[in-house]
Formats: sequence, structure tokens, C-alpha cells
Amino acid sequence: MAIVELSVIPIGTNTTSVSRYVAEIHDVLEKEKDVKYQLNPMGTVIEGRLDDLMRIVRELHEVPFKSGVRRVYTVVKIDDRRDKESHMEDKIRSVNEKRSTAGFEA
Repeated sequence: MAIVELSVIPIGTNTTSVSRYVAEIHDVLEKEKDVKYQLNPMGTVIEGRLDDLMRIVRELHEVPFKSGVRRVYTVVKIDDRRDKESHMEDKIRSVNEKRSTAGFEA
């Protein structure tokens, strides 16, 4: 199981807002049955088999082009852990547990 975080940034639009494109990307993600995804303020995290995720990243990169954007900048981070299965929630839980044992509230 791999985890990918991506930000798809349309360049050269007539607005500074990208929420329209983010919504279109999430419409595409909603149709994917074998992945989990989570929106965050700076991008989207998707979880699944690496081969599936790479295909999906390519599809998501194309979304703004289909809306007439002529240039797209996409940032991709991949966490491909092979010693054990890891999920988005596990990573968050691990940090929160360490914070609570160090005297911080999660």
C-alpha cells in the first residue's frame, strides 16, 4: 500500500483561486473504487496500490487541461513503505501518540 500526496496547480488562469479545479479533481477521485483519498489545505492525499496511484496521478494532472488550462504544474510526493502495510490514519495516529506521551495534547 502506498500513499501519495499531490497538488495540481493550473497556471495562467484569470483567477488566483484553484478550488474549481480541486473540485473537478475530487469528482474524478470519487469514481476510483480501490483508493482512499483525503483533501487537505495544500493538496490531496491518496492511498492504494502504487500502480493504481501512478495512473490516477496522471489522470488528475490532465483534469485542468480538459477545462482549457494550457499549463499545469503538479507536485507529487510518494511514500511507498514495503516493510509493513501503512495507511494515512496510521501515520497521523503515530504522531498523535508520540505527542501525548511527550506531554502534548493531540
